[in-house]
Amino acid sequence: MRLIDRYLLRQLLAPVALATLALTAVALLSQSLAGLDLIVNQRQSALVFLKVTLLYMPQLINLILPVAVFVAALVGLNRLHTEQEIVVCFASGMSRWRVIAPAMRLACTVAFLALVMNLFVQPMTYKAMRQELFNVKADLAATLVREGEFTEPTPGLTVYAQGVDGRGNLTNLFIHQIKADGSTTTYTAEEGHVGHANGRPVLVMLNGSNQEFSSRGVLNYITFDYYTFDLAPLANTEELVHYKPSDRYLHELFFPDLQQDWERRNRLDLLAEGHARLASPLYNVAALAMALCAILGGGFSRLGYGRRIAALAPYYEYDEARFFNCDGAPVEIAARRRAAFMRLAELYRERYATTAALTAQAAECIADLQFTAAYRVPFQFSRHVREHLKGGSFLQSSDGLMVTDLDGNRFFDLTGSYGVNVFGHDFYKSCIDEGAARARELGPVLGSYHPAVEYN
Repeated sequence: MRLIDRYLLRQLLAPVALATLALTAVALLSQSLAGLDLIVNQRQSALVFLKVTLLYMPQLINLILPVAVFVAALVGLNRLHTEQEIVVCFASGMSRWRVIAPAMRLACTVAFLALVMNLFVQPMTYKAMRQELFNVKADLAATLVREGEFTEPTPGLTVYAQGVDGRGNLTNLFIHQIKADGSTTTYTAEEGHVGHANGRPVLVMLNGSNQEFSSRGVLNYITFDYYTFDLAPLANTEELVHYKPSDRYLHELFFPDLQQDWERRNRLDLLAEGHARLASPLYNVAALAMALCAILGGGFSRLGYGRRIAALAPYYEYDEARFFNCDGAPVEIAARRRAAFMRLAELYRERYATTAALTAQAAECIADLQFTAAYRVPFQFSRHVREHLKGGSFLQSSDGLMVTDLDGNRFFDLTGSYGVNVFGHDFYKSCIDEGAARARELGPVLGSYHPAVEYN
C-alpha cells in the first residue's frame, strides 16, 4: 500500500472507530437500562448484570457498524474534501477509483469482521447469555421471595420475608401452604436460605415454628431449630434451555434437526436468520458506498452536501393494494381493513367538507400545513391517507374546553397549552377583553408604552 493510500485510510479509520465506540456506548446504555430488571426484580448481582450485557454486545455492534461507517465516512471524506486534499489527489493524476480504494478496503475489512461476529462470536455469546438467563429464571431464591412482599409462587403457597440480602439469606420468614386434602400449614422462622438436600432444592429454615391445621380440625404446633421445606414441586427440573434462531450457528440454521417439532414449524425463520447472517455484513460496504457517492459523486461545494446525502436516503410508499396488507395479513382481513378505512373516509367527507376545503386552499401558501400533512403519519402511508382522510386546521370558536370547526363539529381541545387546559378558553377570552379595554384609549402608538407595561 502506497503512502497516500495509507494516509487516506488513516483519515477514515479513526472516525469509524470513534463513531463505533460512541454509538455502542449509547446503545449499551439503553440496553443496560432495560436489563436493570435483573437487579431490581430478579435480585441478581451486578456481576450477572454485567455478564449478560457484555454477552449481548456482539449483535449490538453488528447493528451499529453500518451506521457508524456511514457517519464516520461522511465526516472524514467531507473534511478531506473541504481541505482540498481530495482535489490535490485528483490533480496529481489519481483516478477516482484510486482515491476511493482505501475506503473500500476499510469497508470490506469491517464487513469481514462483521461476518466473523455473525457466524461465530454471536452464536457463542448468545448461547452463553441464554444459559445465564435460564439460570436466573431457575434461581429459586430470587423467584420464590421478594423482600417485604407477599408472593404466591404456586397456587396454595404464600411466602413472605422481611429481608433478603445479596447472598439469598432470608430473615423473618413466613410461609402459608394449603394442601390438596384441605389442611393448612404455616411456617415461621427467624432465618432461612435456599439450598439442596439429596439433590433436591429445599428451603432451610432456622429457629421457627410449624402450625398445622388438619382437615379433621386438629391443630398441631411444633417449634424447631432446623427444618427443610421441599421446593422440588416448584422447580421445573424437566425444563431445558431453548435456543432461539439468533443463538444458533450457521449449520444449525441451514440444516436443522427436522425430527424436532419446533425446528419443523420454524424452518423458514431459521433459513431467514441464516441468510441474514450472511447478507447483513454487506450493509457496511453499502453504507460507505453511499457516503462516497454523497461526497465524491459531484463537484466540490462550500455549502455542504446535504441534498446529495438526502437524495441517497431510501424512500418508498405503499399503493392501495399494499396499504392494507403490508404486514402480510390474510386477504379477508385486508378486505375488512379497506372497507373500514373507506367508511372512515366517507365520514370525513361528510363532516369536514368546509374545513378541509379551506385547509387545502390555505396549504398552498402556508408551509406549516404542507409539512404537517406530509409527516402526520409514516411516509409509507402518507399519500393514501392524505387522499382520503382530509381533515382541517381551521376553527371558528371556542367554549370552555371545547372548540368548533367551520362545519359545526365540536371537539375537546387536547392540543392547547397547559394554562388553557387548566383554566379553559373563557378565562383567556376575558383576559383578552380586559387587555383590549385598557389599551383602547392609547391605540397603536409607536415608540411609547402603556402604563400596564410597567405594572407587569
